[in-house]
Amino acid sequence: MAKKEPATCPMSFMFMLFFFINIPASHGQELELLLSFKSSINNQFHFLANWNSSSSFCKWYGIICDNSSHVKTIQLSRINISGRISSIFELPYIETIDISSNQLSGQLYDHMFTSSSSSLRNLNISNNNFTGPIPRGSPGRLEILDLSNNMLTGKIPQEIGLFSSLKFLDLGGNSLVGRIPISIANITTLQFLTLASNQLVGEIPHELGQLRSLKWIYLGYNNLTGVIPKEIGNLTSLNHLDIVYNNLTGQIPSSLGNLSDLQCLFLYQNRLTGSIPKPIFGLKKLVSLDLSDNLLSGEIPELVIQLQNLEILHLFSNSFTGKIPNALTSLPGLQVLQLWSNKLTGKIPPYLGKKNNLTILDLSTNNLTGNIPESLCDSGRLFKLILFSNSLQGGIPTRLSSCKSLQRVRLQNNHFSGELSKEFTQLPLVYFLDISSNNLSGKVGEQKWDMPSLEMLNLAGNGFFGELPGTFGSDKLENLDLSKNRFSGAIPREFGSLTEIMQLKLSENKLSGEIPEELFSCKKLVSLDLSHNQLHGQIPAIFSEMPVLGQLDLSSNQLSGEVPRNLGLMQSLVQVNISHNHFHGNLPFTGAFLSINASAVAGNNLCGGDHNSTSGLPPCNKLRSTPVWRFFVVCVLGVLVVLAFAAFTLAFVCGRSNLELKRVENDDGMWEFQFFHSNISKSMTIDDILSSINEENVMSRGKRGVLYLGKSSIVKDMKFVVKEMNHVDSIPSTFWSEITEVGKLRHPNIVKLIGSCRSKKGAYVVYEYIEGSNLSEILRNLSWHRRQKIAMGIAKAQRFLHSSCSPRILVGDMSTERVIVNGKDEPRLRLSLPGFDTKSFNISSGYAVPEATESKEITEKSDIYGFGLILIELLTGRSPSDAVFGVHHSIVEWARYCYSDCHLDMWVDPIIRGHVANNQNQIVETMNLSLQCTAGDPTARPCASDVCKTLESSLRL
Repeated sequence: MAKKEPATCPMSFMFMLFFFINIPASHGQELELLLSFKSSINNQFHFLANWNSSSSFCKWYGIICDNSSHVKTIQLSRINISGRISSIFELPYIETIDISSNQLSGQLYDHMFTSSSSSLRNLNISNNNFTGPIPRGSPGRLEILDLSNNMLTGKIPQEIGLFSSLKFLDLGGNSLVGRIPISIANITTLQFLTLASNQLVGEIPHELGQLRSLKWIYLGYNNLTGVIPKEIGNLTSLNHLDIVYNNLTGQIPSSLGNLSDLQCLFLYQNRLTGSIPKPIFGLKKLVSLDLSDNLLSGEIPELVIQLQNLEILHLFSNSFTGKIPNALTSLPGLQVLQLWSNKLTGKIPPYLGKKNNLTILDLSTNNLTGNIPESLCDSGRLFKLILFSNSLQGGIPTRLSSCKSLQRVRLQNNHFSGELSKEFTQLPLVYFLDISSNNLSGKVGEQKWDMPSLEMLNLAGNGFFGELPGTFGSDKLENLDLSKNRFSGAIPREFGSLTEIMQLKLSENKLSGEIPEELFSCKKLVSLDLSHNQLHGQIPAIFSEMPVLGQLDLSSNQLSGEVPRNLGLMQSLVQVNISHNHFHGNLPFTGAFLSINASAVAGNNLCGGDHNSTSGLPPCNKLRSTPVWRFFVVCVLGVLVVLAFAAFTLAFVCGRSNLELKRVENDDGMWEFQFFHSNISKSMTIDDILSSINEENVMSRGKRGVLYLGKSSIVKDMKFVVKEMNHVDSIPSTFWSEITEVGKLRHPNIVKLIGSCRSKKGAYVVYEYIEGSNLSEILRNLSWHRRQKIAMGIAKAQRFLHSSCSPRILVGDMSTERVIVNGKDEPRLRLSLPGFDTKSFNISSGYAVPEATESKEITEKSDIYGFGLILIELLTGRSPSDAVFGVHHSIVEWARYCYSDCHLDMWVDPIIRGHVANNQNQIVETMNLSLQCTAGDPTARPCASDVCKTLESSLRL
């Protein structure tokens, strides 16, 4: 034994020496790899400040070590780091890497699935800007792989089938092409599969039916074709099946009835045909069923009674026939029922709502008859009731009139009759009420209206009579339509207190008396229609001071006197109709009257054809004067000479001359300039504009010109913005006349164009200066409430341009760069220049519309698309121009995928994530609207008025 001791001790010593040398070497390698990773990224907010060799890397931010002090986990999500990565995949003992929701970019590391294949189990790099193909490899132990919401391209590699231990695979929200590889069927452990929002084509592999462990399938928002494989019915563990927004055809396979654990079935926006298979109604765990926007037909069977856990049923936009099944009344959890745009007939089930938990009911655009059931609001939670465009009749039920939870009610285009109950005019939360085009009657002016939330009220096309209500109990009313009734009496002077009103329509009634001057107090009024009544007296001259009035229709009344000259000086007024009254004298030959149509002035005793050839009126200088007329003229002229000649000359003649095109010569040559506002012409000079053109005053540079900040030499602290026009020779000949019309626009959410000047050397346009910031600069710092206000303001500006201007005016190149937000969170939209930068989009822009690559023509639907992108940006904090989305509309594809997923935390801007709990419905509905606005087919996008109405609805859910 003594002889063996010398040999044993050296061996033990060498083993221990090797062990202690090897551990520092391994740790040194890990330290080097981590520091290499840090050096390759931009750590803007210094989360990695303690990543240095002065302390153990096990104590570094985001690092978790195992018991042997080896790096086991890297958790660096949502810390806004950017740059490229590679070295961390070479860490020898790494099990989890989570670097999701950052700004990392570049192609993925070629060996990311081989370097750490022996240890890596969880990899999450979602919500970054990675590009290029998915690397190949075969990480045998990888269980979770999330590459979603990047900009990965190419095909899904066939080698994906070698990822034999995967349980979670998410490749959604990228730009992957080609077919779904059949090899995915080899991953028998897979439980969660998402390939949504890519550009995948071909059929869904029937081999997916072999993945018996699958619980979730998301294949929506691709270009998949063919039928739904019947083998999907073999996936008996499936909880959620989502294959929406594809081009799938054929019938829904009956085998889906085998999915006994299924809770959510989403097949909407395809081209599926046939009836709903009866086995579907055996899915007793089903919570949400959405088969909308297909070509389905047949009846909705009473078998629906088996879906006792159902909460949401969407079957709208199909061709279903027959009656609404009575069985729906026996579903205790039913909250949302939307069956609109079908061919349903018969009555609404009489006890609908009695045993349900209804919150939203939309049965509009069908052929329904009978009465509204009394029980619809028995849950006490119904807030949206949409029944328009049917053949419903009877009165509005008493119990429904007491439904205090109602917020949005649309019952128009039916055959309802009777009077409104006192409870119905005192619903506290209703903000949108449309009961137009029915047979309702009664004296609503004698009822008490107390609807403090009301913003839109439409009673048009009924048989209401008597005097108009003086108030509706709301200081939020924006749109009031009482037209086509039998109202009589005077227009209430109290209407002047409607400070938020933008559209007021009282036409086709029997109203009498004079037009109340108090309407002048409605400073936000854009459209006023008092036509086809029995009004008399004169047009209140003070109307000329209404700042944003754009449409004025006073036709077919008994109005008289002269048309106030100052109406012609209104910059905002673009459309006027004063036909068939008793007006006489000169027609104003400025502003909206300059090119007025003959039909808009017919039926009066006006003249003015010498100034306006389109009016059809005789010239004033050729009218024969009777002795009475001569006496009247002499008297008027005498009064004018004695009392008002000087004032009139200064206010009108000089004011008008200040707005005309002028020429002035200076050291740079001859300049032509024009101001579009009389007060501006007194506040700045051509020298103020030209002196601002220097490098010190540059605000921004763009492809279409430079913006300079100018200051007035006349008015202290007055600022303005000068835009230098590039390529003067290429400016269209019609530009300068068209820009004059743009200069007349007045709306609280539009930046005013106040002047222009040009010479052979250059050309400039001048905007008012708004103290604030571009929306693109401050968006990430805004709360949800502030984003709501901004979105609504932009929508109203767009509605004004598209609906209230004639001809309609386009924003062009709509983006957050064009929106300036002041200190009160009021957005101001800066318009594109007519005929110059509204003809086409920058095709490389993230805001380019899909049709831009072909026609390059901007239409009002292009504006709608741009607004949809702004909504997505407000919701997600991501810009369409981010590299992660590439060009064209990849952000839209990503948003569609997110909306389909319904996981708000995955896509909502982290800044407003804390507001989700109380505003989830608002956020989801607003995203839904954004996707409608960004539809690939321009004809499928809503108009500006509908966008505004829908947004108002969404933001008050």
